[in-house]
Amino acid sequence: MADIQQILQNSLDYTFFSWSKQAGLNPITVKTAKGVYFYDFDGKKYIDFSSQLMNANVGHGHPKVIEAIKKQAEELTFVTCSMATDVRGELGKKLAEITPGSLKKTLFTLGGSESIENAVKLARLYTGRHKIISHYRSYHGATYGAMSVGGDPRKFSFDNQGLTNIIHVENPYAYRCPWNTNSIDECGERAAANLEQIIKYENPGSIAAILFEGESGTSGCIKYPPFYWVKVKEIADRYGILLIDDEVMSGFGRTGKWFGIDHHGVTPDIMCVAKGLTSGYAPLGGMIVKEEIAAHFNEIPLPLGLTYSAHALGCATALACIEVYEEEKLVENAALMGKYIEEKIKKLAEKHPSIGDFRNTGLLGAIELVKNRETKEPLTPFNAAAKDMEPTNRIAAKFRELGLFTFVRWNWIFIAPPLIINKSQIDEGLDIIEKGIEIADEYYKK
Repeated sequence: MADIQQILQNSLDYTFFSWSKQAGLNPITVKTAKGVYFYDFDGKKYIDFSSQLMNANVGHGHPKVIEAIKKQAEELTFVTCSMATDVRGELGKKLAEITPGSLKKTLFTLGGSESIENAVKLARLYTGRHKIISHYRSYHGATYGAMSVGGDPRKFSFDNQGLTNIIHVENPYAYRCPWNTNSIDECGERAAANLEQIIKYENPGSIAAILFEGESGTSGCIKYPPFYWVKVKEIADRYGILLIDDEVMSGFGRTGKWFGIDHHGVTPDIMCVAKGLTSGYAPLGGMIVKEEIAAHFNEIPLPLGLTYSAHALGCATALACIEVYEEEKLVENAALMGKYIEEKIKKLAEKHPSIGDFRNTGLLGAIELVKNRETKEPLTPFNAAAKDMEPTNRIAAKFRELGLFTFVRWNWIFIAPPLIINKSQIDEGLDIIEKGIEIADEYYKK
């Protein structure tokens, strides 16, 4: 029998936990996981309502993926990135087939941050320009460059040392529109116009790329207006600026289509992927570029490289995951279950005044909690200090007590379960989430 306390203590004493002060932590000590559930060493069951961190798309313990890892490990685990393997070529070809337009060649990385880093380097190298534009409300990774490109406030402790020549613009955040508009369409028009104005201010000839998420993720699942990506693409093309699409979170069926940008009929110049590529079973990411950009390096060296690029175990895992998406129709299921969740949240909003907004695409959604619907005062402020986190902490504690795991941040409750989820499991999770919303209702000001 495992010594549960020793397992926990070893992790606390000898490893760091991300985004947390290290004293006083009490993480769930996980023993096993299957489907949409995981279990701690005491046997307590938790329903996973954020796919861990929006990446376990095919669910936990899928036999096809596990078998693919075993088979690959028995044959070949690793060779240097300058060598060819069957799984490397097969995965590259498959990605070219399922990604939009003329996206063709992939540089494989180990995760999303590395994919973003290499996309920024490639964009600057290819265009001969240096500035990158991204949204204020965005997250693109935790390495120096990726964190600098993002607008997430977790970067503030070192942003004076971050990547230079990064320009941020406002999101088309209709619920809290920066231009005080009254509709998502009008907010989108203003956001696109503002983007173009910023480009003019910053000298269009100096801007290498616009880098946006395919669909907004941990910054609040901010819904794009239907035409927004089209307008962004038109603006980028007008000034010779590359478009980098961050699909690290929104890719591989998460939004009810293969990629978030597929909802908008736009082909980016560069796409960054990770997370759902392997559903977390092995580390792998990728930077996929258009055929025209790839051809630029046919006669000149590509100055990008990673020791573990195209790692055989990661590539085999990704191929198996993509097969699962296709065979089990998980992309289609994400779309169907997303609509079901929207119907359920609509009914919850009729009962609970603290639900200010719900934004969702497929199985990537967030409930925004408020203290008053008219003023839209957030339940917990953006980038709240520890002293202002009481409501959020209470809600998160209630979820853990009742056996639900999901990402809770400030005044947002995220709903992003594995793509294999069914209606009864959604009902199970939402019943627990309602208990958290009841806590939010206690802070409501009439």
